[in-house]
Amino acid sequence: MEEILLIDDDEGLVHFLSRFFERKGYAVTACADGPCAIEKIGEKSFDLILLDYKMPELNGLDTLSAIKDVEVKTPVILMTAYGTTELAIEAMKRGAYDYLVKPFERKDLSRIVNEALQVNRQMKEVVRLPAATEPSEKSPPASTLQIIGNSRKMQEIYKLIGQVAEKDVPVLITGESGTGKELAAKAIYHHSRRKEKPFMAVNCAAIPESLFESELFGHERGAFTGADRTYIGKIERCHGGTLLLDEIGEMPTALQAKLLRMLQENEIERLGSSQSIKVDVRILAATNKDLEKAVEAGTFRKDLYWRLNVISLNLPPLMDRSEDIPELVDYFLKRFAAEYDRSVCYMAEAAMNKILAYSWPGNVRELENCIRRAVLLSSGDVVAEGNLMIPQAAPPCPASAERHEQLINGLKSKLEEIIPEILRLSVQDAHANIIEMVEDTLITKALEECDNNQVQAAKMLGISRNTLRHRLKKQSDKQPPEAEEETKTDPSID
Repeated sequence: MEEILLIDDDEGLVHFLSRFFERKGYAVTACADGPCAIEKIGEKSFDLILLDYKMPELNGLDTLSAIKDVEVKTPVILMTAYGTTELAIEAMKRGAYDYLVKPFERKDLSRIVNEALQVNRQMKEVVRLPAATEPSEKSPPASTLQIIGNSRKMQEIYKLIGQVAEKDVPVLITGESGTGKELAAKAIYHHSRRKEKPFMAVNCAAIPESLFESELFGHERGAFTGADRTYIGKIERCHGGTLLLDEIGEMPTALQAKLLRMLQENEIERLGSSQSIKVDVRILAATNKDLEKAVEAGTFRKDLYWRLNVISLNLPPLMDRSEDIPELVDYFLKRFAAEYDRSVCYMAEAAMNKILAYSWPGNVRELENCIRRAVLLSSGDVVAEGNLMIPQAAPPCPASAERHEQLINGLKSKLEEIIPEILRLSVQDAHANIIEMVEDTLITKALEECDNNQVQAAKMLGISRNTLRHRLKKQSDKQPPEAEEETKTDPSID
């Protein structure tokens, strides 16, 4: 249950707000003045603080400063009957999440509170990398998320996150939908120097174009019809912290110039204002689109693309790291068993084979939802094949199909270049050895990609494990004894 602290000396308002929040399922603590509130904050943590501006002893701004000295991450909403621009600016400078002008509408109260609590949840969800996991820990705490996978491609991702997290530069995170782009962004945030400051995620595809500029940059009172108060935008609220612009490829072209200016000058202007406001925000951007193609098509600014693409982090689709699937399944089984208060489930062999045979076009998100349903539907400790809702034959997702076609065309082009050279070789019986040479090279490269795991290599090549072993034995029989020891794969690595 999320905890809300009310700080106000108006007994009538405190009574109303207490009942309002308790009906919504929140626990409420009330204090009549700043010193009392600071004492309470020292005793326990809260998820949200609503603070009145005009109070005895300490006013709201001074109380806000004292709260931020103790609880940096907790969002604070300032409530005031004095809705001036100067007060709003000063409140944001001192670390307020937002402010409400009294008397306020319930819908405005609900919207701001829901947004603030969502930000609080995002900041509390610590994302760990595999290196930070305790071996003895069976399942992570509820507030902890974890990036799973020890494949070579994921190891490269962890290495890059570690290298860039503390560097205060933009990072462009790319990858298909469901690969974990937001999780990677949170991992960068939680390993950065800004981890005690706000973290916000904005889905650029979910904001109507007419509201986009106001949501990001804010607006002044009277800037447009219905703008009855100054609105603080997401960038300004995130001062000192990290802002994730998810689906950045959907940002309207007209606003891309304003974002570019913010990145270059570290300042913004609210809609309806000519006054520049200095901001200190680290931008992380994520997209499942090919931004280079968007630049060529004229739908994305080239200068903004290069400004965001200081560091690029490309998350591989699940089908490209299928060796991580068993570990992901085990993680989700433990996580959902704990979440739904069930005994730890185990995956039946037939069910696991069904999982491994599927292409997972929805990537890790699709696998996560599949395991969640399976845990809920299973009646015992073992998840049976029938508990899995997996299509018999799923069509490849467009992005995967396009990448596959590009690879095949590239391969054909390279083969067309080198095969004539091979066929012109004057070595005796060269023609008879060409197919064998290609097979040997494919097998060697497949084993390298799979860290000598014969099961995964056979799957990658589309042959059985027995066929692979037969081919390896044939290779070793052709080589002299001294070379055999160097090329032999470890049969115990499966």
